Amino acid sequence: MSEHDFKPGTTEFREVMGHFCTGVVIITAQVDGHPMGLTCQSFVSVSLSPPLVSFCPGHSSTSWPSMREVGKFCVNVLAADQQPLSQTFSKSGGEKFRDVSWTPSEHGSPRIDGCLAHIDCTIEAIYEAGDHDIVVGRVLDLVVSRFSTPLLFFQGQFESLSP
Repeated sequence: MSEHDFKPGTTEFREVMGHFCTGVVIITAQVDGHPMGLTCQSFVSVSLSPPLVSFCPGHSSTSWPSMREVGKFCVNVLAADQQPLSQTFSKSGGEKFRDVSWTPSEHGSPRIDGCLAHIDCTIEAIYEAGDHDIVVGRVLDLVVSRFSTPLLFFQGQFESLSP
């Protein structure tokens, strides 16, 4: 296929981009004392100095507008055995934290128990990009919480690394 055959808005873009494997994270924040979160695959390290990361929440997210106002968030890096958690946080509305064990970080954002790593950030910048925002976060604190295989997303389904 040549670049001239591509039609924006078709499923072709999603299908081709699905060939790029991504990790899965849950972005969390406390909003008026209540934990909120959303599943995200578009997470990346941006800069070592200063330490910056980025994620891209969709404009259709019901959680992101409230979380954005807080100005800080935690990236919870999911392990392969946390696929059900990812699916819970990918749904709109509801009490996502109902049966989820977590503790607040020293910066106040929820750190979900059992994740591989936690990265606490403040919002450095937000850029509108099509139907998503590009959020750049300045890393305040980070920790590896356990050693296990990561939860991955590839060609429309969850995967994990084989030993």
